[in-house]
Amino acid sequence: MRARDMIGPHMGIFDGTGIPYRRFVVQGDPPMLLLALLLAQTAPAQATTACKAPDASLPVALAGWSTPGDELVADKAVSLATVDASTLKGLPKGAKPGRAATIEFRIAKAGTYGIALDQPGWIDVVPGAAGGAALKSVAHGHGPDCSTIRKIVRFELAPGTYRAFASGLAQTKAKMMLVPN
Repeated sequence: MRARDMIGPHMGIFDGTGIPYRRFVVQGDPPMLLLALLLAQTAPAQATTACKAPDASLPVALAGWSTPGDELVADKAVSLATVDASTLKGLPKGAKPGRAATIEFRIAKAGTYGIALDQPGWIDVVPGAAGGAALKSVAHGHGPDCSTIRKIVRFELAPGTYRAFASGLAQTKAKMMLVPN
């Protein structure tokens, strides 16, 4: 039997001093062991350790996430009750089944704005207050590590009134916030 095929302690002599020591021989293919060690070292911190204080160190643009509000604005997050999506009027074509929420908001200055959501779901923005065809998003991603923001979808918006829809939700409440770029 070859040494690399065995697992367990083996006795030896340390540097010819006569002092015994134990060493372990690990079974396996050395390149695969190296790959496993490299993958373990590159795992994100959030996957290997639990967040001690979610939302404690949000970037400036998301600082309002922890401040409750009544409107969809940049410096406060609004908590909305969700309903069965099939009962929600004005829901854009392509919205996902499940629970949904909607809120009207205003944009004063043209730019790229994100809609942050606290759970997995589908985010649409339509121009005007009544609903209609959804705007195309320009970017989407997840919230920062150690935050309760699960998704941010960005849209190019001109000054005016809009309606944000979140669909495909599972919870009875949805937290949303407007995120300026």
